[in-house]
Amino acid sequence: MAPISQPASAAVPGVKKQEVSLYQFFAPGGVLSRTHPAYEFRRGQLQMAQSVEQALEEKRHLIVEAGTGTGKTLAYLVPVIRSGKRVIISTGTKNLQEQLFHKDIPFLEQALFPDGAGRLNVCYMKGRNNYLCRKKLYDLTGQLVLSGLEEIEHYRAIAAWEKTTQSGDRAELAELPEASALWHKIDARSDACIGQKCSSWDKCFITEMHRRAMESDIIIVNHHLFFADLSIKQQAEYAPDAGIFPEVGAVIFDEAHELEDVAGSYFGVSVSNGRVEELCRDVEASLQRNHMLSASFSGALKSLRERAMFFFALLPQGEGRFSFENRRDFLEENGDEFMALQQSFTRLGSELENLPSKPEEVFNFARRAQELQVQFGFLMESEDPNTVFWIERRRGGRDKFNVYLQATPIDVAPILKTCLFDKLDCAVLTSATLAVGGGFEYMRRRLGLEHTRESVLPSHFDYENQALFYVPPDLPDPRTPQFAAKAADRIRRLLEITRGRAFVLFTSYAQMNDVYQRLLGELDFPMLLQGDAPKSALLEEFRLTPNAVLFATSSFWQGVDVQGEQLSCVIIDRLPFAVPSDPVVAARVKSIDAEGGNAFFQYQVPAAVITLKQGFGRLIRSLHDRGLLALLDNRILKKAYGRVFVESLPNYRKTTELGVVEEWFRVGPGEHGESA
Repeated sequence: MAPISQPASAAVPGVKKQEVSLYQFFAPGGVLSRTHPAYEFRRGQLQMAQSVEQALEEKRHLIVEAGTGTGKTLAYLVPVIRSGKRVIISTGTKNLQEQLFHKDIPFLEQALFPDGAGRLNVCYMKGRNNYLCRKKLYDLTGQLVLSGLEEIEHYRAIAAWEKTTQSGDRAELAELPEASALWHKIDARSDACIGQKCSSWDKCFITEMHRRAMESDIIIVNHHLFFADLSIKQQAEYAPDAGIFPEVGAVIFDEAHELEDVAGSYFGVSVSNGRVEELCRDVEASLQRNHMLSASFSGALKSLRERAMFFFALLPQGEGRFSFENRRDFLEENGDEFMALQQSFTRLGSELENLPSKPEEVFNFARRAQELQVQFGFLMESEDPNTVFWIERRRGGRDKFNVYLQATPIDVAPILKTCLFDKLDCAVLTSATLAVGGGFEYMRRRLGLEHTRESVLPSHFDYENQALFYVPPDLPDPRTPQFAAKAADRIRRLLEITRGRAFVLFTSYAQMNDVYQRLLGELDFPMLLQGDAPKSALLEEFRLTPNAVLFATSSFWQGVDVQGEQLSCVIIDRLPFAVPSDPVVAARVKSIDAEGGNAFFQYQVPAAVITLKQGFGRLIRSLHDRGLLALLDNRILKKAYGRVFVESLPNYRKTTELGVVEEWFRVGPGEHGESA
């Protein structure tokens, strides 16, 4: 495997990248038809490439919905290569990053430059916690505080791999489990990074990744890394050396329907009991290693741990995510405890400052302590009207709770407008699901996009003959207690017709588990349940198991690709409205309504439309796929807003009758009569 942040090949200066026109590349008889084994002319692909080229030339933003099967990665890569500009491509998933770097770009290099001239410099970057920190590994070697045989085994495997790896990317370590506790101790996250003063700076994988980025024409990142970098630049007020990405001529956002949520998390603030404990642990380990742990230091650490534990225990109780609107009352009652916590940070900072001949990492600990103190101050005392403050409790191991105190912007549009879109010459936003009712008003408003070219491209698929959309008119409202039993019955009936081969997707874990339990022992098909194994393992098992049925929630609604008969049915339990009690959703609804808008139609319905399009998009992934889409929520037929959903979906054949569903699976494509 090529090193991940390595150029796909060395650039050859002075070679023109514009020799082939877009038409000559994509049209029948063109370059693509001669070089791609599965070539089909896709009108939407050529139209999208022309729109992207125009946006790059005119320095205009572009928003384009390109349905599954358009071939959109090649449609933006070819104009990017022809432009000669340095461009960042930001994706929603690591899978798409890997596809671009290992498959699409090498294919295009071969197709555009068969003689090897004019190749591209390309690098692919992930977040720092995906990379090994050599200094941490070497420090661990000296003091081997590993818990259990498994960790010792993982340590040996990583130590051997470190000697040969070019990239330091943990993706190369197939045998390392996703939840490895050891990796967290030796990854390159910025908390413990001391930069150029580090003894391993010259051999650092992060340094190498930055160097590659500076030399690259195309930099492939994911949305999380992009917005982490943007928030660093914003905090540093765009100082020349802030952030890790070089200046670029344009940014392509693929899977752009995720931008609001990702941006919100990076422009917000979050502290947790785990973060405070991690700081204490790191300080303690470093001081012990350097024989500098004095009684007064131990006292400062003990005080910070106790004060933090006490403060987090005082926070309002509740499981999951809930709003923290009464911060003022809380501080009136518990202000002394909050001040005591803040003083513990000050005390630790003073102890660190007073250390004689400090090791370099101590400066970093002082910065982290101060950052936490400032963030606690903001979270408890800020009156910013565009921020919602909330708490989340997540269950950790051994009956432990991790408590997060969070602040999220209610509206990211003004932030994105000033920090991103006003500063960029050209941004291209694309996804299979961006339009609502055929237009982009919702996305433009949520993201702060102005003066934008827009395009909804025709699909390459024949949805009317490939997909049947079934809504049962007789089921009860999904919000009633009778729904689960009736829905389970109908799911069983549908799965008998489709012979399994289905995703059954739910909007909540509770509903998923309820229906799964009701059907256990009732179905003759292998049943897989989200949570029983990692996502990738479940997908692999689904692909390899004939007639399997996978019960899953949100993480399987998007970015999952199963082609062929193995997936012939997608059943969705209800219209995927966001949970109205979620603190961020509730704050956004309240804010839109307070400004005289209608949050239900401007925010809740469009967001649910895009999620539904994502879920249904799992079914038809190629021209040969065929199957059933079932939505068990007949509000789509009965409520006025249902029309927005129907008009936003592709032109599926529609029915409300089970008989038509049976007929659809009894006969082959193109043979069935009219449906309801």
